[in-house]
Amino acid sequence: MMHRIVESELMEDEAQVIAYAEADFDTPHSQFIERLKAVINNPDFSGLALDLGCGPGDISRRFVEAYPDAILHAVDGSETMIRRGQLLISPALQKRIRFVLGCLPSAILPNPDYDIIFSNSLLHHLHEPLVLWNFIKHYARPGTCVAIMDLLRPDSKEIAQFMVESYAANEPKILQQDFYNSLLAAFTLEEIKQQLESVDLTLNVGQSSDRHVFISGVMP
Repeated sequence: MMHRIVESELMEDEAQVIAYAEADFDTPHSQFIERLKAVINNPDFSGLALDLGCGPGDISRRFVEAYPDAILHAVDGSETMIRRGQLLISPALQKRIRFVLGCLPSAILPNPDYDIIFSNSLLHHLHEPLVLWNFIKHYARPGTCVAIMDLLRPDSKEIAQFMVESYAANEPKILQQDFYNSLLAAFTLEEIKQQLESVDLTLNVGQSSDRHVFISGVMP
C-alpha cells in the first residue's frame, strides 16, 4: 500500500480555485446529495445544516435547492473559495446560505450545534484528520445527521495517474494535478475506521465508488 503524501490544506490560488469551480463534478456531487437525503430521511427537513469545507459552494447550493426551508452555514478556510461561491450562487439562494471563513479547528461558527453536518472532499486536505472528527463531535448533538464523502487513496501512484486520466482527462492541467495530489493525500477505509474509533465516533464507513468513501450516521 502506498504511503500517504499530504497536500496543501487550502486552495487559495485564483487560477486553481477557478479551475475547481468550473470543473464538472455533477455526477459525484449529485450522488452525494442523494446519499445525504437517505441519511436525513426527511424530505421536508427545515432545520439548520453545516457544510464543512464548502469550497465554491456547489454542494451548498444543491442542498438548499433540495431543502427549500433549510438554513445552511457553509465553512471554508479559503477566502478565494468563498468569494467564488458568492459569485456563483444566486442572491435568492444566498439568503439561506451563510458563508463562514475559518479553518478547522479554530473556525468560529454562528451556532453551538446543528441538525445536519456534512462535508465533501475536506478530509484528505487535513494534515491531522482527527481535527474533522472532533469538530463534528463538538458541533453535533443527539440526533444530528452526519454525512462525509471523500476520496480513497489508491494502492499506487500508477493507479492514481490512471484515475486522473480516466476521470479528469478533459479538465485543465492544474485540476488534473490537484486531483492526483488529492488521491495521494487521501486515506484508506481502514485508516478512516481507526480515526473514528480513536475519537469514539460510531459512523458507517463504506466505499461508494472506485475512488470515494461515504461515512454516515446519526449521533446517539
